[in-house]
Amino acid sequence: MPVGAGRATAASLTGVSPLLRQGVVRLVLALNARYPIHSNRVLTIPSFFASWLTTEAAPVWLGWWGVRTVLGLRARRGRLGVADAVGVGLTGAAAAVLVREIVDGARAGEQLRGALSGEVPAAFLDERPRCDRRGALLPVLNGRGRRRKVRGLVYREVDGHRLRLDVYEPLDPPAPGERRPAIIQIHGGAWVVGSKDEQGVPLLNHLASLGWVGFNIEYRLSPTAKFPSHLVDCKAALAWVREHAEEFGVDPDFIAVTGGSAGGHLCALMALTENDPEFQPGFADADTSVQAAVPFYGVYDLLDRGQDQLDTFLRFMEQVVMGSHPEQDPEGWASYSPIDRIHGDAPPVMLLHGDADVLVPVGGARRFAAALSRSSSNPVVYAELQGAQHAFEIFPSVRTVQTVEYVERFLTWVHERALEERGGVTATGRGPSPGGVDRPTMADDGGRSRDGVVGAPGRS
Repeated sequence: MPVGAGRATAASLTGVSPLLRQGVVRLVLALNARYPIHSNRVLTIPSFFASWLTTEAAPVWLGWWGVRTVLGLRARRGRLGVADAVGVGLTGAAAAVLVREIVDGARAGEQLRGALSGEVPAAFLDERPRCDRRGALLPVLNGRGRRRKVRGLVYREVDGHRLRLDVYEPLDPPAPGERRPAIIQIHGGAWVVGSKDEQGVPLLNHLASLGWVGFNIEYRLSPTAKFPSHLVDCKAALAWVREHAEEFGVDPDFIAVTGGSAGGHLCALMALTENDPEFQPGFADADTSVQAAVPFYGVYDLLDRGQDQLDTFLRFMEQVVMGSHPEQDPEGWASYSPIDRIHGDAPPVMLLHGDADVLVPVGGARRFAAALSRSSSNPVVYAELQGAQHAFEIFPSVRTVQTVEYVERFLTWVHERALEERGGVTATGRGPSPGGVDRPTMADDGGRSRDGVVGAPGRS
């Protein structure tokens, strides 16, 4: 190319209206947030990250785009060309898409309430949000407020790893004889990355501010660790929590578990493999039952029989996580797939998944929830959130604040139910329950009977 032609091309590129360039980029980001790319081995992961950040931070992006557009218009000093006008129009179109994302996020509470209404008594669901009444929104947003955090306690040493956990406790010590409900958080990261510092924090902050004790745990990661090391470590953490229950004022008879993505997979396995000696080497006598489980956007079928995942998923699982081919070790693969471990005595479960999830598509969650509901004698709630991407609750978006509120309501109801079944008294009957909120008893459920899985409608 002649030198003059190259300079002309460069000049033409740099001479494009900034408002037009910004409008194009913003519209692409907004459309990707609304319609992320599925099942493409090259583009799906970049599309996910862009979609996730744009969707959950939509109000921030909308404000920033507005400021930048105003500054751009002022810089033009009223001399707008056609390209400038087109750019402003594209920004307006992008803003309209983001407004729809904000509306979807704001409706999460409505969708969660709808999913819970078939199981949880209306008296629980009709309470005003404790984020307003008790100031619990503060710890959700910034990690401070009505809780304290103890970092880095070693719960296990294995294969040269010192596995640690963080404890989230209420500020006020327990009353004499009081035993608080506990929850264990298992992080995600495709079994190969992630840490206790990154996931589940808004939920743990919220629960601790209302009287729960939370434990955010580490576990060994692949490819160094293979099946079933991840689950063994999670069960060891549960055994440690029970062993140290008195130290933290925890009720050893009520420990729930939660986690997202790979952590959702392990959370579901924790609920379905209680006291299984296969996953408790060296501590087979420990009680590893859980009394409730809340998996977020989990992987429930490692064999991907619904063909939801990328075509590289099975190869990744074989080479990185399992260390075997499914045909060579069918029993091992089945034992590590929650959908193959379903049984009638599963604890109460609340599953959450976004219908826009491209990393772990929603079809697997739908099938697992339906199968679990058909078999389990305990409540199964399935909440499908419109417009929610994978990892939607990691940072405190509008959707996250509503999600942790309703997850807490489900867990507290299950806790009430367990207390009543255990001894004929509820937290209300022995004074205020966690957080000091007077709770209805099970008799206030209006005679509702369980009739299978309940879920929010998918996104149209």
